[in-house]
Amino acid sequence: MASRRSAEDYIHDGRVTVNGKRVTKLGKMVDESHDVVRVDGKQVRLSRKKVYVLLNKPKGYITTVSDELGRKNVFDIVHVRERIYPVGRLDRNSEGLLLLTNDGEMTNRLLHPSRRIHKTYRAKLNRPFDEQDFEPLVTGLQLEDGKTAPCRARYYTQDPTMIELEIHEGKKHIVRRMFSALGYNVKALKRTQFGPLDLKGLARGQWRLLSPTEVFRLRKAAGLVNAEN
Repeated sequence: MASRRSAEDYIHDGRVTVNGKRVTKLGKMVDESHDVVRVDGKQVRLSRKKVYVLLNKPKGYITTVSDELGRKNVFDIVHVRERIYPVGRLDRNSEGLLLLTNDGEMTNRLLHPSRRIHKTYRAKLNRPFDEQDFEPLVTGLQLEDGKTAPCRARYYTQDPTMIELEIHEGKKHIVRRMFSALGYNVKALKRTQFGPLDLKGLARGQWRLLSPTEVFRLRKAAGLVNAEN
């Protein structure tokens, strides 16, 4: 019924009770099988149905659950009954593949650096990319928050301003910052793959539920298949 940050505010404000007792400190452990959690007197029930949505995000939409500025939001496009969240982010000026789900365990694993989930981006640069810049790009660049991990990069059309990049890092604006460190500006950016998922058959602005096979492959990438077996 709320994001993690909002839920923490509810707790600090004394709006949450567990088995009738008010909770005001974070970290209270509950057992969903017998504990009763209420917010403002209304019982909170966990959603049992796991939902996995694949969206081809258009440019100009933000990926936060709520926005005080009233900007266009991906949840203006995706409509499901369950409360879902983006797995990672795409900034407002970027487009492409965005995964949304209410599977918290899978989300945490997919975003954890140890899983090394690969993401593919296609960037349109402000000028032709110099072949000599491939080496520092793929071996690692020194940014303000540390050195980037090795990645893959290539021209993917005859246009030398179009570069495809495959990375497994999830730092904020990482692709734009990598090109900026080499003296390029990214004019357009699109994510085309996330782990085993791609955008085939999904037009800009369209979304669909993942198939059972896609969910299995995604959970396998997250390291959950063996854990379940």
